[in-house]
Amino acid sequence: MLKTILLLLLGLVVLPLVAWHSDAPLSLEQKDMLFAMLKLYAAVAFLCFVIGELTRNVSQVDKLWSIMPIVYTWYFAWAGGFDARMTLMAALATVWGLRLSFNFWRRGGYSWIPWAGEEDYRWSVLRKMPLLSGRLRWAAFNLGFICFYQQGLILLFTLPAVMAWHGKGQPLGWLDYLAAALFLGLVVMETIADQQQWNYQTEKYRRIAAKEPLTGDYAKGFLDKGLWAKIRHPNYAAEQSIWLVFYLFSVAATGRWLNGAMVGAVLLLILFQGSADFSEKISEEKYPAYKDYIKRVGRFFPKLG
Repeated sequence: MLKTILLLLLGLVVLPLVAWHSDAPLSLEQKDMLFAMLKLYAAVAFLCFVIGELTRNVSQVDKLWSIMPIVYTWYFAWAGGFDARMTLMAALATVWGLRLSFNFWRRGGYSWIPWAGEEDYRWSVLRKMPLLSGRLRWAAFNLGFICFYQQGLILLFTLPAVMAWHGKGQPLGWLDYLAAALFLGLVVMETIADQQQWNYQTEKYRRIAAKEPLTGDYAKGFLDKGLWAKIRHPNYAAEQSIWLVFYLFSVAATGRWLNGAMVGAVLLLILFQGSADFSEKISEEKYPAYKDYIKRVGRFFPKLG
């Protein structure tokens, strides 16, 4: 996990520089809209750090993960004069964000007190690692990775909306419609996966609270039915694919299959690989049957044969 974090931090600096210098230069309008959101990003990341340190709850970025893409994409759409493609991208990001916000809320992530709510269990596990234990080391990790890296990544994977400015005034084409259909289909897939997990975990913890025996599928402790019987992380697979599909709008606008807006999607893939590694390590320690599940079922793609 720590190797992945170091790779991500390095990538956050190197990949954007390489991508933006090797691609066609940004217009003055694109630079203006990007710099405006860079200032917002820095302010939000620093605020998340301060609140996280004061409350000892570092899930402040988690609360904004589904919200900031809506803010960024609608700002880009406004700055682009509500061009059809940029407005469509903002609308799709809003659909994605509202659904994810609902799922985060029902799991206890939000509270009437904005800085309260449950902290992601993985952060408490990381706190206990020798390399990160101690107030100063954890604060540095919180500042560098949890707040500034993750907030930066959110901005990066919305950058296809900036690149879409190149196609301003052009009518939507077949690739735009295909991307929109794929995007919505993946949101549906993620919704089904989250709902299946919600149903399973709700019933499991109801039985635990009622002191009922965990039998059948609940004896294993984890879900391996429905979409989860096909791949181990259908929600993660859909999430990564959503932002890869979002990148297609920049392809439609520029005519270039490779452009600088790809950076965010690439870094997101690396992040989810490390996140899945870490989550599965915890699951293997908690549930004896999880190792067999790993052998039987693919992580992000179904196993063949």
